[in-house]
Amino acid sequence: MLIRYNKAINSALKEEMQKDPTVFIAGEDVANAGGSFGITRGLLDEFGPERVIDTPISESAIVGMAVGASSTGLRPVIEIMFMDFIAVCFDPIINQAAKMRYMSGGQMTLPLVIRTQSGAGVNAGPQHSQSLEALLFHIPGIKVVMPSNPYDAKGLLKASIRDNNPVVFIENKALYGMKGEVPEEDYTIPLGEAKIVKEGKDVTIVALGQMVNKAMAAAQTLENNGISPEIIDPRTISPLDTETIKQSVKKTGRLIIVHEAVKIGGVGAEIAAMVQEEVFDYLDAPIQRVAAPFTPVPYSKPLENYYLPNENDIIQAVNKICVGRQFSIAGHS
Repeated sequence: MLIRYNKAINSALKEEMQKDPTVFIAGEDVANAGGSFGITRGLLDEFGPERVIDTPISESAIVGMAVGASSTGLRPVIEIMFMDFIAVCFDPIINQAAKMRYMSGGQMTLPLVIRTQSGAGVNAGPQHSQSLEALLFHIPGIKVVMPSNPYDAKGLLKASIRDNNPVVFIENKALYGMKGEVPEEDYTIPLGEAKIVKEGKDVTIVALGQMVNKAMAAAQTLENNGISPEIIDPRTISPLDTETIKQSVKKTGRLIIVHEAVKIGGVGAEIAAMVQEEVFDYLDAPIQRVAAPFTPVPYSKPLENYYLPNENDIIQAVNKICVGRQFSIAGHS
């Protein structure tokens, strides 16, 4: 069936709550209001206030509660309304959730999912638009998921809820209205398995989150100009499917990494380093990164549009390493 990204997430939550009575939802405005983006709408009516819980406005308390609950065998799915606010609760995430299974020698499991919304493009300003996945990517003990479409959003969320480790599930706000085919039957997508969205032979493009869709848009122009890009969606960045990336680079000899977060210290830097260390001999050109400039996200719509990586940025990166094929698309610069 054809449904929107936000509905796919709602469906995953509903199905997992029906299947497992230990799954519950908590967060700011997730019950009566149905979530700030309407993701949890209708769940309170079906599951009641003991399993769909409005919390105080205290992100640290929400995560702390969830860490405690998950350590006793429950499976909380909590919402941190904007990813920007995750900075408020780094202690329970980084020093508690990420460490407890390791410190207990595997005796304790932490089946905890933190849903959060990232990304610019909706004119929400610098404190509600950040992409902070690299901060979490750096921490051992946390799985980090970034679905780019409705099908993956549902399958990855269901897998995250069933996982016995803490998972941060990052939803890009700009994707909530995206439509896609989603099966009605139960399915999951394993964490740590990348997807080759488009096969190609000339250049590998690894794109994160909504940048997968930008890369696919760029691919149409590239194909029309004689360049065949292979596009990879990691889907989860921790664990990262390095093998799929390496095998693609061995085939194409060129690599471009695209993410919405700022370039400096981003996930793209780690992917570039990994490829350089492990398959350097297969590279025919320098690795390119396409990412946001090192500045807060602007509130001004024209500045925000300039800030966000777009299709032409990807095309220009391809131009640099596919010699002699210079072109661009109308409407971008």
